[in-house]
Amino acid sequence: MIEARGISKSYGSLQVLKGVDFQAQKAEVVSITGPSGAGKSTLLHVLGTLDMPDSGNIRFDGTEISTFSAKKLALFRNKNIGFVFQFHHLLPEFTAIENVMIPAMIAGTGKRECNRRAMELLELLNVNQRESHKPSELSGGEQQRVAVARALVNSPMVVFADEPSGNLDSGNANDLHKLFFRLRDELKQTFIIVTHNEEFALMADRKLAMRDGRFEGA
Repeated sequence: MIEARGISKSYGSLQVLKGVDFQAQKAEVVSITGPSGAGKSTLLHVLGTLDMPDSGNIRFDGTEISTFSAKKLALFRNKNIGFVFQFHHLLPEFTAIENVMIPAMIAGTGKRECNRRAMELLELLNVNQRESHKPSELSGGEQQRVAVARALVNSPMVVFADEPSGNLDSGNANDLHKLFFRLRDELKQTFIIVTHNEEFALMADRKLAMRDGRFEGA
């Protein structure tokens, strides 16, 4: 599903990624761990096309994306990649269902179909009863579930999650972790998750550890 070769990335004189190779299969959950500053989030942003590598190439399901124009890359990202962050980044002026619908509307899906898909996901994630509530009216766990629904609304090939349970209490964090595996089983999506939660990391199909811009053992 994803294959990256020789990914390097520097910010000024600081080399953050040092020729990283990475691959993930369809319907696989891969966890990435390591100390702060190891390059985990930078790799996630590069793999998710939010940032471009200085060198190396990335393929999604056999499609080489390194040569895409900015516009083509944005369209590809919207339709094929979902993101879940530690800070949910829900838009405060919109309701839960409106936040979920936004990526689908950007992709050009009709409003009725956007609404149907969003409600389907909110129900799957057990927050459908909160559809008309704004983020400030939701608990932390509910906000993160809405963010997960938003990440899934366009049925992406891959979901990238950066410390998705970092701001949740242990109960909500455990629920979110279980949810990722259920979604993997039901929707056959690939999840790449950066986490400091060692217990969660060990639950993944494959656990990778980063240090100093490389995977340990690479």
